[in-house]
Amino acid sequence: MRKLASQSDSYEICRQITAKYAKTFYLGTLLMPEVKRRAIWAIYAWCRRTDELVDGPQSSLTTPETLDRWEEHLESLFAGQPMDDPDVALVDTIQSFPMDIEPFRDMIAGQRMDLYRRRYETFTQLNLYCYRVAGTVGLMSCAVLGLESSSHTPWSQPLNAKDPTEDAIALGIACQLTNILRDVGEDAKRGRIYLPLEELALFDYTETDLFNGVVDSRWRKLMRFQIQRARKYYVQAERSITALSSDSRWPVWAASMLYYRILDAIERNDYDVFSKRAFVPKTKKLLYLPVAWLRAQVL
Repeated sequence: MRKLASQSDSYEICRQITAKYAKTFYLGTLLMPEVKRRAIWAIYAWCRRTDELVDGPQSSLTTPETLDRWEEHLESLFAGQPMDDPDVALVDTIQSFPMDIEPFRDMIAGQRMDLYRRRYETFTQLNLYCYRVAGTVGLMSCAVLGLESSSHTPWSQPLNAKDPTEDAIALGIACQLTNILRDVGEDAKRGRIYLPLEELALFDYTETDLFNGVVDSRWRKLMRFQIQRARKYYVQAERSITALSSDSRWPVWAASMLYYRILDAIERNDYDVFSKRAFVPKTKKLLYLPVAWLRAQVL
């Protein structure tokens, strides 16, 4: 049996995966203390490997049995038994930051949805998918980010404050909705439509229009509607950032703000997500970091 990577080498593998596939997210993790950012890299690497089962180069070979085996693999990690090089870091993370296995299982359930579904009739159906493939990341991360027992400013704790874990899920859903809107064109090339079909019909926009990349008044109205919804999830998520431990607030504010700006980029591109890639330039990302730091101090 091949000897697995050392713990430090495993974390480096996870860092490289995060830096390659999640540039905006990775920038946010660099603002964390080392022990926390390494743990987040380990979690992300597992999530990326899970996603690759249905969206990666070998996804055509993935079957329900593949996902069954991946869930068994997951259970071995929670039993402290790594099987691959990136597993070594995740096993250490689970031991350092005890967390529930259920969000990981839920993410695998989200991949099962991708295996069978290429359309979503309603937002209720899409919302469940978004929770499973992204809201779960918020739950996984909570154990690492940590929560304060009390707010750091007397004005930042509303009387009707909700469970911070709900808002962590909201941030994951917000980011997934942003991904969906940014990647409409790429998903269409794979025969997938994530926008709810009943909402396409509401704006008299058809599947054929989408596959042909039609950008007209109907499409712009539909996209404005979708962007407004995504922004509401960001607003919900931001309510509980103050409840996080002090060394986690800045990176979470940064990640939220930077992902939010992708929606602005879609608007600047006149909602053309078929021929233009919506992204935030690195120079602008760096400009947002001081603003995120200030929010972490006073909000």
